[in-house]
Amino acid sequence: MLFDYISLAGGLVVLIIAGDVLVRGSVGVAQRLGIPNLVIGLTIVAFGTSAPELVISLKAALEGAGGIAIGNVVGSNIANVLLVLGMPALIAATPCGEAGATRNALFMVTVTLVFIALCFYTPIGLTAGLVLLTLLGLFLGASTIVARRHRKEQKAIAAAAAGAAVADGALIDEDDDGLDEVEDVPDSIWIAIIYILLGLVGLPLGAHFTITGATSIATAWGVSEAVIGLTVIALGTSLPELATTVMAAIRQHGAVAIGNVIGSNIFNLLAIIGITAVVVPIDVPQEVLKLDIWVMLACALLLTALAGFRICLGRISGFAMTAAYVLYIATVYMLGHTT
Repeated sequence: MLFDYISLAGGLVVLIIAGDVLVRGSVGVAQRLGIPNLVIGLTIVAFGTSAPELVISLKAALEGAGGIAIGNVVGSNIANVLLVLGMPALIAATPCGEAGATRNALFMVTVTLVFIALCFYTPIGLTAGLVLLTLLGLFLGASTIVARRHRKEQKAIAAAAAGAAVADGALIDEDDDGLDEVEDVPDSIWIAIIYILLGLVGLPLGAHFTITGATSIATAWGVSEAVIGLTVIALGTSLPELATTVMAAIRQHGAVAIGNVIGSNIFNLLAIIGITAVVVPIDVPQEVLKLDIWVMLACALLLTALAGFRICLGRISGFAMTAAYVLYIATVYMLGHTT
C-alpha cells in the first residue's frame, strides 16, 4: 500500500516537472525559429501547461479507466475556480475585471453546457470529440483576431505617445503577450530540444505511475476511480495553476488569475476531452452525472458573475471559495464511500 502512495505522489511530481520542462523547451524552440509570442501563448504554452491532464486522461481512457479521465478534467475545472482563485485572494486582493474576461467566461459557460449534454450520451466518442475540437479551433481563431486587433490599437497609441515616452526615458514593450510567467527559457535551441525530449519522456512515465497508484488506492479505499480522479489527481494536476496564481498574488499581479483560470478551463474541456475522445471513447460514470458536472457548471456561472460584475475578491470571499472546495471534496468522498 505504501508503494501505491509513493507511486501516486511521485507520478504527480514527475507530471508537473515534465510539463514545466516541455513548456520551457517548446517556447525556447519557437522563439529561436521566430514564431510570434501570440502563437506561442495560444498553442504551445496552453498545451504544455495542460499536458499532465491530457496524458492522464488519454492513458486512463486507453486503459478503460474512464472515471479517472472524466474526473480529472471535471475536478480540475472545479479546483481552478474555487481553489486557484480562492487561495490567492487570501493573500492579496484579486480583481476579476480583466479585459475580455466576461466574453471568454460566457464562452466557457457555453462549452460547459455542450460538454454536459455530451456526457448524457455516454460514451463520449469520435463525433463528440470532433465537435469539441472544432469549438477549440473557433476559440483560438477568435482569440487570435481579438489579440491582433488589440495589438494594432496599442501600437497606434504607442506611436502617438512615442515622442513623450522617449523624452521621459520610458520603454514601450510592443511584444508583451503575457508570457512573463514562462521563465528560464533556454537560449540554445539544442538545450531547448533536450527539454522537449525530457518532457515527452517524463509525461507518459509520470502518468503511468500516477494511474497505477491511484487505481490501487481507489480499490483499497473502496471508492470509485471517478472519486480519485475528481479529487487527488485533479488537485495534483491543478498545482501548476495554483502555484502560478499564488505567486502572482504575492507579487501583486492578481488580475491575471481569472484570465488564466478561464483559459485553462476552456482548454481542459475542449482539448483534453476532445483529443481523448477522438482516440478512444470515454465512459462517463453515473456519479459524475449526478453531482460533479453540476458543481462544475455552478463554478462556471460563478466565474462569469465575478467577471461580469468586475468583483474584486478579498480575504472573506477567498476563504468562502476555499471552504466551498473543501466541502465539495468531503462530499465527494462521503458519496464515494456510500455508493
